[in-house]
Amino acid sequence: MANILKGAPVAEAISKRSIENIEKLKKHGITPTLAILRVGERADDLSYEKGAVKQCEKTGVEVKKVVLPITADSDTFFSTLDALNKDESIHGILMFRPLPKHLDDEKARKMLAPEKDVDGCTDGSLAGVFTNTKMGFAPCTAQAAMEILDFYNIDCSGKKAVVLGRSLVVGRPAAMMLMHKNATVTICHTKTVNTADIAKDADIIIVCTGQMESVGKDYLKEGQTVIDVGISWNSEKNKLCGDVIFDEAEQTVENITPVPGGVGGVTTAVLVSHVVDAAMRTLKI
Repeated sequence: MANILKGAPVAEAISKRSIENIEKLKKHGITPTLAILRVGERADDLSYEKGAVKQCEKTGVEVKKVVLPITADSDTFFSTLDALNKDESIHGILMFRPLPKHLDDEKARKMLAPEKDVDGCTDGSLAGVFTNTKMGFAPCTAQAAMEILDFYNIDCSGKKAVVLGRSLVVGRPAAMMLMHKNATVTICHTKTVNTADIAKDADIIIVCTGQMESVGKDYLKEGQTVIDVGISWNSEKNKLCGDVIFDEAEQTVENITPVPGGVGGVTTAVLVSHVVDAAMRTLKI
């Protein structure tokens, strides 16, 4: 039976660091503040927002919600984003994407100030991940996977790591961050040949395929660590499931994150920590 890498203690450790930094900021009269910029009422946006607000309240980060109607025109949206960029009381901006089709998503991503890009979606943030420098912030889910590995003392140096998925949100940044930990990394995607064989040779697998229960025992072997990023509602089983077939993995690998209760909660804690870090950077401390 695998060791279950629960996210709750990881998130708690991240929150503790954030609270300690908030105390330092308060001595300078600064309260870290997150602006949530949302257009419309998408269910997944609302769910993430609810978790983010709850984590902010728990940690001591203020939240300013800026909600525009789904019909908001381009001028309204971009003037709102520009104002948030310029507002010195706002340290981080969570801009929900994808935007409605009538708004230029790429323009918005390029316009968002990297120093306030706490969700890691801008080119500046991704460049920072590539160069391993503090330019913007890493995508929260990719960093959450790294935080779990660190918390449970899973050494990546010299290990074979496979990332299943190549999105800019998780796959590619996670691969780069694993490389910074001195792992030898392979990215597999929909055009990869013999993906299961490649994965089975790995020591560490990060699964972010976006396909519910798409990774089973034919991808896995004893001694592996599996970080399952996926989360989907399985109507047949009437429960949330990941991209990995958990029952098969638990019987095979050494370590695995559960779904739910794994990466998700850590992701929210990382988001809040980015807001605090952004505020700290304004003090150069």
